[in-house]
Amino acid sequence: MSSAKAKVGEADVVVVGASMAGLLAAAAAAVAGRQVTLVERDRLPDLPVPRHGVPQGTQPHVLLHRGLVAMEGLLPGIREELIAVGGIRVDTGRLPWCGERGWAALDIPSFEIVSATRPLVEEVLRRRVLALPGVRLREGVRAVGLERDGAHWRVLLQSADGEDVVPAAAIGEIVVDASGRGSRLPQWLSMLGIDTVGSTEIDARLGYATRLYAREPITGGPVGVVIAATPPAPRGGLALPVEGGRWIVAAVGVGDERPPRDAAGFEAFLATLRDSALADLVAGATPLSDVAVHRQTANLRHHYDRVAGWPPGLLVVGDALCAFNPVYGQGIAVSAIEAELLREALADGFTPDGATALLRRFVAATTFPWAVATGVDLKYPTTEARPNLGARLFDRWITELELLQVHGDHRARNAFHRVYHLMSGPSALLHPALVARVLRARVLGRGPVTPRPAALAALAADTSLPGHAPGQS
Repeated sequence: MSSAKAKVGEADVVVVGASMAGLLAAAAAAVAGRQVTLVERDRLPDLPVPRHGVPQGTQPHVLLHRGLVAMEGLLPGIREELIAVGGIRVDTGRLPWCGERGWAALDIPSFEIVSATRPLVEEVLRRRVLALPGVRLREGVRAVGLERDGAHWRVLLQSADGEDVVPAAAIGEIVVDASGRGSRLPQWLSMLGIDTVGSTEIDARLGYATRLYAREPITGGPVGVVIAATPPAPRGGLALPVEGGRWIVAAVGVGDERPPRDAAGFEAFLATLRDSALADLVAGATPLSDVAVHRQTANLRHHYDRVAGWPPGLLVVGDALCAFNPVYGQGIAVSAIEAELLREALADGFTPDGATALLRRFVAATTFPWAVATGVDLKYPTTEARPNLGARLFDRWITELELLQVHGDHRARNAFHRVYHLMSGPSALLHPALVARVLRARVLGRGPVTPRPAALAALAADTSLPGHAPGQS
């Protein structure tokens, strides 16, 4: 797969990495009228299949609504394209969700997501980006270093098998590192004589395992199911419909409770969850894949915004800047927000000397999602770090709102949805009306708890498919 819209040496922008963050950054630069060279280690497939450079590609990916809005702004019509190739519209207001306090109230419309496998989303995005004027893809090569050449950067390249390639560099005024968790930027900066200031890691030792299933349409059934892992119950899971009439089912666990990779163990794990919904779903389904395990889930934040003498024209996005525990589904959405900021800056006449200011805007975009992800992970005893006083106080407030939500308070539920989908900041959880409701509930009581969603009963119906037994491959 290739696109030859720009000659070597003419690129204004070089993007390292053609995964989701890199593709979105390339789209932002191209839409702003820049020439782009996109450098990717993998040979990219022409079909939506998993690839080596995305080890979590077989796992569930949720594109939060804010991310979908940002992608649509960069590439109008991409939402409908995803739906046209099989993506499933899911109204998250009707998605059964069992949290630490119980089931959230349902049946009030909320933010829509498009549920699809990661390879399909990436393939649709890649096709759109490579069709943009000025985008050139160099695949099968890996970036091995950076050199400053006057007003330009030289991204040094080798073939993926380690052999030299000709030309052996991609040249641009601006370089965007979108190479993910495995970014070599700290080492490259050190070779340039620039001292970094380290990073922060919060690791709850969460792991998950995923399997694809086929099941006949479930009349009256749910649009998906989430049973969240929590500190009191460190086993959870989720199931979402995806393209091709399939379901992607994940088991989630923390520390010693992480799910196994064998098929029988996977289904046995689902049977131990505090609700039977996921076990009921797979009992009436046919397995379509092996179990895929992923355990690289630490939150990792590089403090590049604090580096003195940050070089001009060098930017960092996506997991190369700030990687979140993937279970919270924030990564793609934050990358899309960063791409919005990049497009705005380039359209407003960005120059390489503005790299530090723009990098700080990227960091600001990660601050609240980082607080959400680490705020939850710090509650697990498997995390070495401990929450500070402010975090503990805020968590007590969140508990009050969660109790409102599971007792049917739609305002509390809507506030959580706005925050979860990154459509609002934390102020949405501190609205005076919510404070009043918490105080009223303390005095007058909270009312009945939200019952188990009636739609889940359909999952247990007709679960005896011919030839299926738990653990069957």
